[in-house]
Amino acid sequence: MAKFEVRIDAKFCKGCDMCRVCCPKDIIVLSKHINERGYTPAEVTDQEQCIGCKACALICPDCAISIYKEEAAV
Repeated sequence: MAKFEVRIDAKFCKGCDMCRVCCPKDIIVLSKHINERGYTPAEVTDQEQCIGCKACALICPDCAISIYKEEAAV
């Protein structure tokens, strides 16, 4: 199970590619589909590999990326 979840809001992503370039795990790619604004948004290929560094969310000029940490089961 992934410890972190990357959520990219395809409605706001303009496919600038900055998140893909800064991801240390190379798990972000540009999608093959086009969003409603005419851009190819970013998407995550392997959630399990995310280390939660938040570099993608910090660099995103559109604030389209959120990182969520999985809560530990008690």
